[in-house]
Amino acid sequence: MTKQERVTHGHRGELAIFLIGRRVNRWWRVDQWLPAAAAMPRMIRELYAAKAAAERGEREDPGFLGHRLLLDGRGPTVVQYWCTVGDINSYAGSADHEHRPAWTAFNARARRAPGAVGIWHELVAVPAGGHESIYVSMPPTGLAAATAVVPVARRGESARERLAI
Repeated sequence: MTKQERVTHGHRGELAIFLIGRRVNRWWRVDQWLPAAAAMPRMIRELYAAKAAAERGEREDPGFLGHRLLLDGRGPTVVQYWCTVGDINSYAGSADHEHRPAWTAFNARARRAPGAVGIWHELVAVPAGGHESIYVSMPPTGLAAATAVVPVARRGESARERLAI
């Protein structure tokens, strides 16, 4: 549903924003890029399932808030919202989750065909009070979709107020 009023996101604590992307450098090397392309959707499904289980009280909260997929001519970028950098590191380093085995397999394939597929990531740690957003005539998107949609007045009418600076 599109919100006509000015709204913002409802998250108030610290935040970690993780961007990860893939670039296919050699399209004919399907054996290299297809497994990489298939790995991210599995991880995203796993994270949402873990988040839902935590909301039902069935397991510990993984700290994953949500994601957004962006596409351009060179490949996808996944924007992930997390509670903390520690939450990301815990997920990424665990052999019990999809990421670590997928990363190990990617590195093994990359050694056999160097440069066929490029992977990049950027991680931004944002302290509490260091993030703000505004959405007008938009369905929940970005950080608001990952957390909650609240009226702008609840967090402040200006960016300066919302940022607590």
